[in-house]
Amino acid sequence: MTRPAAPKRHLPTSPFKAPVAPDPKHFTVGDRVTHDVHGLGRVVGIEDGIAVLVDFGSSQMRVLSPYSKMTKL
Repeated sequence: MTRPAAPKRHLPTSPFKAPVAPDPKHFTVGDRVTHDVHGLGRVVGIEDGIAVLVDFGSSQMRVLSPYSKMTKL
């Protein structure tokens, strides 16, 4: 049985920059978005940072956070 590799930690004396965590994505109602699987759409509802409801024309989908496959246009 193999264990997953532990994340490498950044040493304060390292000459390289520390990795930066990406900013969380924020959407508002009316934003135009693109999704890697579903294509172009418009945000029609927001559920307290947990999910957004997006109208893709032919269907409405609930996309859960962290929205890795969706970007704002």
